[in-house]
Amino acid sequence: MPKGSPELPQARKEEIINACETLYQTMNFKEITIKEIGSETTFTRTSIYNYFHTKEEIFIALLKREYERWTADLNDMMARHKTMTVDEFADSLARTLEKHPQLLKLMSMNHYDMEGNSRPEHLKEFKLAYGESLRTVQSCLKKYFPNMTASEQQDFIYSFFLSCSAYTLIRS
Repeated sequence: MPKGSPELPQARKEEIINACETLYQTMNFKEITIKEIGSETTFTRTSIYNYFHTKEEIFIALLKREYERWTADLNDMMARHKTMTVDEFADSLARTLEKHPQLLKLMSMNHYDMEGNSRPEHLKEFKLAYGESLRTVQSCLKKYFPNMTASEQQDFIYSFFLSCSAYTLIRS
């Protein structure tokens, strides 16, 4: 990719996020530093600051990407299955999450601190991806359980996302 090409900034952001993801597979959030992330990239550590000001922003970007990937899997599930029983839906939903262990691990983190150390533009992108995942789960519920009330859907979504975070905390 030529220097100065419009694709370079996005490619570098992805490289930074990928480096963070790799480190997060063997290290915890507190152990990972910008220096550690920089050592996993092909450019200087100080260049990271051109894209992300804090490691929290990098984690927010990783979390955003994980939600987007999971949402794509949920949409694929809905495209493949016209109907599902409760058990089939529970199994399929669990299998979509099984493909995203990083998402589950990230869900258990304290997002308040990450959000507090991130710029609004990064937070906005993350919140949009997170909101889309909530809407997609709700779309699944509407499709497979049309008799479920809006209140029951909200209760399911709240309980489901909370239990995903709790499950990850118990396993770690």
